[in-house]
Amino acid sequence: MQHPSLTINLGIIEENTRKLVRLCNHKGVIPVGISRLVEGSEPIARAMMIGGITTIGDTQVKNLMKLKALPIRKMLLRRPLITEVDDVVHHADISLHSDRKVLEALSQAAVKANKRHEVIIMHDLDEPSDEGVDSSHTESLAELVLVLPGLTFVGIGSHLACYGEIESSTELSVDEEVHDESASYHKLEAISGTGIAGIVLMMPRKDEPRLNQLRLGRSLIMGIGLSDTSIPGMPQSAMKLKAGLVEVKEKSSIFVYSVNADSCNDDLQFNDRGVRLRALCAIGKQHVDVSQLTPADDGVMIIGATQNALILDITDANSCYQVGDTLSFYLSYNGVLQCMANESVSKQYYFSS
Repeated sequence: MQHPSLTINLGIIEENTRKLVRLCNHKGVIPVGISRLVEGSEPIARAMMIGGITTIGDTQVKNLMKLKALPIRKMLLRRPLITEVDDVVHHADISLHSDRKVLEALSQAAVKANKRHEVIIMHDLDEPSDEGVDSSHTESLAELVLVLPGLTFVGIGSHLACYGEIESSTELSVDEEVHDESASYHKLEAISGTGIAGIVLMMPRKDEPRLNQLRLGRSLIMGIGLSDTSIPGMPQSAMKLKAGLVEVKEKSSIFVYSVNADSCNDDLQFNDRGVRLRALCAIGKQHVDVSQLTPADDGVMIIGATQNALILDITDANSCYQVGDTLSFYLSYNGVLQCMANESVSKQYYFSS
């Protein structure tokens, strides 16, 4: 095995997906699986699909391109650039919008490609009016989509928890029918939200849920919610970072830092704990922010890191480690994101229930 390596248990992701899909269905909510955390990984998207996801969403068109072979609907989860509309039409079935000019260009691209492209209009909760949240801009864009050729209006969405992982306290209020110029009404297929999985799934079931589409990413892949909080009953062990030991020696606990090492625990820097068993692991700051790592062996302590090595205290480890052994680390959301994007970290997929 090449080190460092991110190992990915597709069986856990599939089972996590199956559990949340079942809960969403019980609440009358359609879940969308999000692949942006894993850079559009085809094996992970396939595990979500097997677990019951029928639409995969991502913020990058290039990631959706990686999923071309999967027989599943694709959604672009951000407002596209006007220069991207041709790629959006070819590689996504549905996209999010809040700009008139982009919608007009998207319509032209869809007609040119002889396709129909589905549109969700994004409702901005940060634009209050004197009477609350202003919905006039949202309504005008929805009416525009209804008359533009090549486009199909399927709903209204809002980012309720995105920047800074802070959930909005503003209540999203939308009518379930939108009036167009021909005096007919268009039934919304999707009232879409994100970042509020825990809240929605704990709500009592209603005949007409206010949100009927939920975008789920880290919960399916890592079994966590916002701020890396664990979701009860869902394992958080689908992903581990593994790296080999290149040195194991007894050394003084005072002189533990080289000029290139950054402290991960300032309390340890000048504490004399006697002679300790130290190890160097073949992973460093060039691979991942080491503050995002937690040793799988709770007796191992991270002391610091250089660009290419992790400094560990393994005196109290639960195993007797030697040079050449492999250590495992759990990752935070940002840690997984960094490792997936880093080509120097290999990806190893396997299936275990």
